[in-house]
Amino acid sequence: MKNAYLKLDPASRREFMLRTAKAALGVSVLSGLDNEAFGAAEAAPTGKGGKAKAVIYLYMGGGMSHIDTFDPKTGETKGFKDPISTNASGIQLGGYMTKMAKQADKISIVRSMSSKTGVHEAGTYIMHTGYDPRGTIVHPTLGSWAQHFKGRSHATLPSSVTIGAGTANAGFFPPALAPVPISSPESGLQNAKSSVTDDMFKKRVSLMNEFDSAFRDKFRSPEVRAYTEFYDETMNLLTSKDLEAFDLTKEDAATRQLYGNGFGQGCLLARRLVQSGVRFVEVRSGGWDMHNYIDEAMERTGNGMDNAFAALLTDLKRTGLLDSTLVVLGSEFGRTPNINENSGRDHYPKVYSTVFAGGGVKGGYVYGSSDKDGKEVADKQVTVQDFIATIGAAMGLPVSEVVMSPSGRPFTVGDKGKVVGDIFA
Repeated sequence: MKNAYLKLDPASRREFMLRTAKAALGVSVLSGLDNEAFGAAEAAPTGKGGKAKAVIYLYMGGGMSHIDTFDPKTGETKGFKDPISTNASGIQLGGYMTKMAKQADKISIVRSMSSKTGVHEAGTYIMHTGYDPRGTIVHPTLGSWAQHFKGRSHATLPSSVTIGAGTANAGFFPPALAPVPISSPESGLQNAKSSVTDDMFKKRVSLMNEFDSAFRDKFRSPEVRAYTEFYDETMNLLTSKDLEAFDLTKEDAATRQLYGNGFGQGCLLARRLVQSGVRFVEVRSGGWDMHNYIDEAMERTGNGMDNAFAALLTDLKRTGLLDSTLVVLGSEFGRTPNINENSGRDHYPKVYSTVFAGGGVKGGYVYGSSDKDGKEVADKQVTVQDFIATIGAAMGLPVSEVVMSPSGRPFTVGDKGKVVGDIFA
């Protein structure tokens, strides 16, 4: 048994440990862990960056059209709706962004993003890690990087959470640094309570500790200590009143209605978690792979994002959290400037847009540009590595510091990306 366990790769070992916990303790520990996956840097300039105590990363899975959202055009690539004016002088948004148009004075838009991949899986991976996917190693995401450098953000709550379909891991960091995945914001940690009585649960924990003690004493490796830490932190969370942070029913009806359904409720949960001390929260929205009938898709998915994003900024401002919380919106690539034969847009990594707000970021600001048709970067190209490094710098992470993986390879936050310091106030 011992030899078979040690031959497993880290992901397989973690899966084994989680399933053992479920069988032994009567809990699945963390909601969504069994789901399949969702689809040296420059430091920030002196006095810029590092203000964000927390980050909310809104990820538009599938490839968000830049032209229909944050980089509208008026020529042949315009699309089905005209650009609209905003409350920020000189800035227009796509015609579907009616509510974000009233929040433009709070955001910085980067219109010169560019990636080398137009494939969903690889594009998603790099927009979360700053690294191209490799078969020999898994790279950490930003929540894990932050916990590595800064430690835990809360005594019992996790330091990072991912809301939406998919799995999350810590890359080459210990498993205790992995984000907690939440499948549904309404359900939260629905499997956090044991299916057995409190007395029986305590007996099972005691028995398992007794069973494991000889193994832990014999194998005093960092990896074994990491899994022990993972279990200890999970036990603390299971018995903490802080679990209420995951319960959306604690919000009043007016606030829940403000955010809307689906993705919006994920954004509301993100606000609750950040307010309670979670450092990094990702909220994932699907439905952006709009090859067909993009006007209908934008009326549905685009309007949902517009409402939720605007509600989140409004709510963070109302609760006094916007100055200390960086909100970032991104996608794995943009979509083709020209409408295709199916009234949709296809994959387009050459130029697309991302958005920053709060956390020391300028409001009513545009960095970089695409050309008049949205086909090429015209000014101030920003790579995915720059994007990741900029978020890291906003959190005050040492993005140029080299960290060695267990295999002895050097890595940095954002893979030597350059911080876009101009977006910081």
